[in-house]
Amino acid sequence: MRYLVVIPARGGAKGIPHKNIYEVAGKPLLEYAIESMLEVEYEGDLVVSTDDALIAETASRYEEVKLVKRPEEISGDTAKTEAALIHALHYMEEKYNTRYDAVVTLQPTSPLRKSKTIQDFLRVFERDRETYDALLTLSEDRSDFWIQKPDGSFGRLFPDAPRRRQERNPLYVENSAIYVTARDSLLETNFVLGYRVNGYVIDTVEAVDINEFSDIALAESLLLKKERNRDEDNAT
Repeated sequence: MRYLVVIPARGGAKGIPHKNIYEVAGKPLLEYAIESMLEVEYEGDLVVSTDDALIAETASRYEEVKLVKRPEEISGDTAKTEAALIHALHYMEEKYNTRYDAVVTLQPTSPLRKSKTIQDFLRVFERDRETYDALLTLSEDRSDFWIQKPDGSFGRLFPDAPRRRQERNPLYVENSAIYVTARDSLLETNFVLGYRVNGYVIDTVEAVDINEFSDIALAESLLLKKERNRDEDNAT
């Protein structure tokens, strides 16, 4: 199966300026995404879709990465990720006279995502390709969710759920770490979830997604801990 792997990385960001190349534990976020994919065995191409010169400069440090300049009309705050994916797909197929079977979306804001997880994720997609045309990563959540009622008061979403966390049935949250969509389904639906999507549960640590500065603090703590553990293993 031939994949087009797209890292969508526009320049605009309201919460964290230049978020996609913000340095986390000494490395731009975009580089975590690129390097995680470089260790995956697959057939296809890896591209960074961006409208920003600084992001393009960061991506160009990697000779394995191809750059796709994103048009201004699909780079604003209201632009959908699917627009960037479809633009990159058309661009790459026309420029290199090739055809891809599926499009992988790697958001650059998941610095703890592992290469092995991406590899296993793609294997599951290929295994179930006849049943599902899309796959996304999910995180397990056993929180006791509450909702606000029309009168302004609050109540439990599931009033009969056990009070003990361990006894509750888990819910699953879309974490945006990895998506894959069959080519034709993406083009026909303009939707990253295609016609028939299935979920793939990943570790909550890998699912950490950078949206706020508090997320950066958490990610840096986890990355530095991971680095210390690696150093200790190498020393033994």
